[in-house]
Amino acid sequence: MHLARVMTADGPRHAIADPDHRTVRVLADQRFPPGPSPRLTGETLPLEHARLLAPVVPGKIVVIGRNYGGRGDASGTLVIHLKPPTAVIGPGEPILLPAEAKDVRYEGELAVVIGTTCRSVTPDQAAAHVFGHTCANDVTAWDIGTDGGQWTKAKGMDTFCPLGPWITTDADPGAAVITTHLNGELRQHGSTAHLTRGTAELVSEVSHLMTLLPGDVLLTGTPEGSAAMADGDEVTVTVEGIGTLRNPVATR
Repeated sequence: MHLARVMTADGPRHAIADPDHRTVRVLADQRFPPGPSPRLTGETLPLEHARLLAPVVPGKIVVIGRNYGGRGDASGTLVIHLKPPTAVIGPGEPILLPAEAKDVRYEGELAVVIGTTCRSVTPDQAAAHVFGHTCANDVTAWDIGTDGGQWTKAKGMDTFCPLGPWITTDADPGAAVITTHLNGELRQHGSTAHLTRGTAELVSEVSHLMTLLPGDVLLTGTPEGSAAMADGDEVTVTVEGIGTLRNPVATR
């Protein structure tokens, strides 16, 4: 299933996206996560005309650092940061560059979306608490706060967490190819097979630090190739088995 959120005449609604048939079917039940057999309203929208929103409204976004291609922390310690929910935007919404930042970079990532309350679980138990996965862009202002360890400044600004286009419940997080294009040019290419800590291990470790609630999001790490964006650019993040997240870039 591809669970999306779409703007309708009645406001934001959960919907089932069908990329093959290019349609979005609106759900009657707006709980997250939806039940195993969600009811439909009967309203169907053409995918190309639907205004897709961020597919989830997270209570918190946990950002995993130094988790790709053996670039882990030398001590073996889990490196995490947090983004506020106000950083989240959906497909097609602009990433806004703050005037005080000159080095705002894209970071294409696989995102894990929690489905049930998760506390102190083992890696073997973690999958039962995961609803699905989506594409993410962990936008970071590298010239603001990073040198002094002020990662909330660097990562927490409004529009710095694009998510979408939908949550896929049957994607394989173990060996998914991740690519990021800037204005159509390939800039990042990697596979989740090269994560230092896999998704199950990440969910487990984070759940021992803090309780994860339905809708919470974990950003799992980015391949090499992150670089600065400029006004007028377009960034696309593609995760194999999920889809492509596109966002323009503009000056705030």
